[in-house]
Amino acid sequence: MTTAAPRTPGILDTPPEDPVAWINAAGEHTLADRMGITFQEATPQRLVATMPVAGNTQLYRMLHGGASAVLAESLGSIGAVLHAGEGHIAVGVDLNATHHRAVRTGTVTGVATALHLGRTTATYEVVISDEAGRRVCTARITCAVHGRRRDR
Repeated sequence: MTTAAPRTPGILDTPPEDPVAWINAAGEHTLADRMGITFQEATPQRLVATMPVAGNTQLYRMLHGGASAVLAESLGSIGAVLHAGEGHIAVGVDLNATHHRAVRTGTVTGVATALHLGRTTATYEVVISDEAGRRVCTARITCAVHGRRRDR
């Protein structure tokens, strides 16, 4: 007989009054944490997060397109969870990204704006910009919203 490890508080819990601190804490030891993604603003309608270019580059030392996709998916998925509410999860079902320009240094900022907030899906447009405000990537993510996942 095996016993399940105690569940770490996370994204399925009721967010406190400061959702940004809650999201950043729940994201510890995840891919977003490993990539240096830090949330600055978080509501179901709009989310903002930053990510360093250093450590997230491809062989030419430019921001990796996959890193931009991770930033976009992180923003959209968290937005969908905030929209869905306590006890629900959101999973990305579609992500597309257009990369407009290379970035070699500094920090990029992703801004996710809700396009559709429905009962079973949530869609966001994510604009990722460099420190000069130039658009680096435009992405769209759609998430499916589900009820509480059963622990296995």
